[in-house]
Amino acid sequence: MIKKELLLGDEALALGAVHAGLSGVYAYPGTPSTEITEYIQGLPLARERGIHSNWSTNEKTAMEEALGMSFAGKRALVCMKHVGMNVAADAFVNSAMTGANGGLMVVAADDPSMHSSQNEQDSRFYGKFALVPVFEPSCQQETYEMTGYGFDLSERFRIPVLMRLTTRMAHSRAVVETRDAKTQNEKSYPAEARQWVLMPGNSRARYKVLIEDYRKLEEEAASSRFNRLSDGPDKSMGIIACGIAYNYLMENFPDGCPYPVLKISQYPLPTALVKRLAAECESLLVIEEGQPMVEEMIRGILGTPIPIKGRLSGELPRTGELNPDCVREALGLEAHARHDASELVVPRPPALCMGCGHRDMYKALTEVVREYPDSKVFSDIGCYTLGWLAPFHAIDTCVDMGASITMAKGAADAGQHPAVAVIGDSTFTHSGMTGLLDAVNEKSPITVIISDNLTTGMTGGQDSAGTGRLEQICAGIGVEPDHIRVVVPLPKNMDEMRRIIREEIEYPGVSVIIPRRECIQTAKRHNAKK
Repeated sequence: MIKKELLLGDEALALGAVHAGLSGVYAYPGTPSTEITEYIQGLPLARERGIHSNWSTNEKTAMEEALGMSFAGKRALVCMKHVGMNVAADAFVNSAMTGANGGLMVVAADDPSMHSSQNEQDSRFYGKFALVPVFEPSCQQETYEMTGYGFDLSERFRIPVLMRLTTRMAHSRAVVETRDAKTQNEKSYPAEARQWVLMPGNSRARYKVLIEDYRKLEEEAASSRFNRLSDGPDKSMGIIACGIAYNYLMENFPDGCPYPVLKISQYPLPTALVKRLAAECESLLVIEEGQPMVEEMIRGILGTPIPIKGRLSGELPRTGELNPDCVREALGLEAHARHDASELVVPRPPALCMGCGHRDMYKALTEVVREYPDSKVFSDIGCYTLGWLAPFHAIDTCVDMGASITMAKGAADAGQHPAVAVIGDSTFTHSGMTGLLDAVNEKSPITVIISDNLTTGMTGGQDSAGTGRLEQICAGIGVEPDHIRVVVPLPKNMDEMRRIIREEIEYPGVSVIIPRRECIQTAKRHNAKK
């Protein structure tokens, strides 16, 4: 039975996965992917079917857990933001070598323009690198349909598939027609068992199969209903539009595009269609969100010289999100009238919430480190990264998840003192624990502050893997119990906090300070429920 629902792109993907017979979703929260897992967690059908939907400790564990469910014959979904693909890369790339048994879909939600991210990387390169098929939907309806098709393709070719969303697709809504849910797979095990043991002899044999299957996947993409070559009367230019960029193109031609258009939403790149378009047109314009992957590829594919325009040539901006206006300019159309932002609207940069425990932690920390002329504070990814802004200006670095502890250790190895690391409770269990073990093994003179707000605060208050266990984890790693200090970050405890920070900075070894107070936002929600 067909129903109509108003869904975010994230929600359309989540519902499409459940309706495709999903048995488990594995994820670490990260904007703009978080709503996929949250939607499944709140869906009555998912609870009725017992679909696994607990948060994983990080993206690598999520990828491996999903691979285990696929090994057992069930359909599994892995969700992360684009930088999470870097964390999951070891397992993801090797999953192409093991292959899939039950359907396995990996979702990477890219963030062009870096709305909440530290880079603009394009996850399509991971699919090309690993030799797995990639899907890039152009609308919410296609996202829903493509998810079911992707699981089917995964099982047909016995390979994981990668679904690439972008922020605008993930977080915009549209009406989606949905269908009845399929039943879940029964448990079963791989027929080709040897390829799941990645010994060199097994892997060499599997790699030859993977290369051959990739050629078949190119043929599949060329005939896919998600890739479409449309004719147009004006052959002076042919247009290749990838994913959501197809919408930006068509918004400029409400009565139909006068140029031939190749819409691409499934990879490997359908080279036969690209060559056909190039043979008919005098030039090509490539419109793609993210990096110029397709633009670079077709420069090597086409044997005859033809002008190719896009991000590399400057017709489209090299950085940031695309939009209908910049696409309009690349098409040579007259620009729409633009309106400057009102001078009455005052910019509001992000800031730590009033009443946040991180504020009191930073107040005490900045007052103490000012006493040391060469102090350095290495921070991490989380809402506490806002300590770089006014009024605190408390941190010196922020690179990636878990880097605070390892960078502090490296700086200490170079003679830096004091070397202070600031990391959140969720980030610590995500990827800070191994760095702490390095520091313990070398008795590094660093002070680690695990600012514990009892949740994953930056992404909306999801469960944190180490809640209630941080002291035991640190002690188990080898931090001396006398140098695991817990404080409550409140103004009335400021003297105690300053004293403890001073004492641990002077300790010539690894010390951990845990300022613990519930996130002000989750506290409000918990109090409202009470």
